[in-house]
Amino acid sequence: MIKKILIGFVAVIVILCVVVAVQPNSFRVERSATIAASPSALFEQVNDLHKFEQWNPWQKVDPNIKNTYSGPPSGVGAACSWSGNSDVGEGTSTIIETKPGELVRMKMEFRKPMEGLSTADFTFKPVGDKTVVTWSMYGPQPFIGKAMSLVIDCDKMCGGQFEKGLANLAALVEKPPQPVIGATSR
Repeated sequence: MIKKILIGFVAVIVILCVVVAVQPNSFRVERSATIAASPSALFEQVNDLHKFEQWNPWQKVDPNIKNTYSGPPSGVGAACSWSGNSDVGEGTSTIIETKPGELVRMKMEFRKPMEGLSTADFTFKPVGDKTVVTWSMYGPQPFIGKAMSLVIDCDKMCGGQFEKGLANLAALVEKPPQPVIGATSR
């Protein structure tokens, strides 16, 4: 009887390992929004990690998040390390490539709650007087990541936050111009 239980247990483990092994070797989460702003105006918001705080969706998840900046104020080499509650975790984002008005690429290093490395891209495509902004994150998915993907859907976990972030970005840059005090209209 014990022998049959052990054989059954080993068979379940082997089947589980096979199921995990055949999962994709990489992951990708992507969301887009059409925003009434120029590619250059949107690029400026993303290329400066200090400005990211204004529309960062995770800032609302943990209002006490601690951000530490290093490197240049913006562009390649600019970095932001964050430390927050268990929903936000801890890590560093570093801008590794920029193309003004087209692309901001960041290296994402996650330390808590789980270690990981990925890349985040923001692309800007003009469409008339608006811009399609695409926020994507992608990277390798090692064996443990494949196993986690069986119970945690990265697209659902991050995709909704990307949508909120893009909506926050739109609200920030699409604000109507404020009237100048003392100005008169005709």
